[in-house]
Amino acid sequence: MTDLLRQIEEENKKPEVTPFRPGDTVRVGVRISEMSDKEKRVRVQPFEGVVVARKGGGLNETFTVRRVTHGVGVERTFPVHCPTVDSIEVTRKGDPKRAKLYYLRERVGRGARVRERVDYKPKAADDTPAGSEE
Repeated sequence: MTDLLRQIEEENKKPEVTPFRPGDTVRVGVRISEMSDKEKRVRVQPFEGVVVARKGGGLNETFTVRRVTHGVGVERTFPVHCPTVDSIEVTRKGDPKRAKLYYLRERVGRGARVRERVDYKPKAADDTPAGSEE
């Protein structure tokens, strides 16, 4: 029984998911279908904001994105492997101190910003410090 569930889960998973973490600012492209006068039109609507949380695993994995529009905070929760999620693009990498950023709900303006992450690249072992000549 569990082998069948694993097989179904693997078939429905997206092959490639953009790596992102809580605190990152992402632009999620959401497919929206509209019906107008017997014509079905599908368009991609972007939703950009800060990733507040990631939950679950496998097919049940979800992430919550928060943005403030016209002074009103809006949060949307997206399943990672949902077919209506067209794309996930990381626009800015954040460096929070927590896994869940629910405290952003009470903060406004500058206090609601997440510090930007600077990826650390270790120096190669053969590099010598500047100014030390032998």
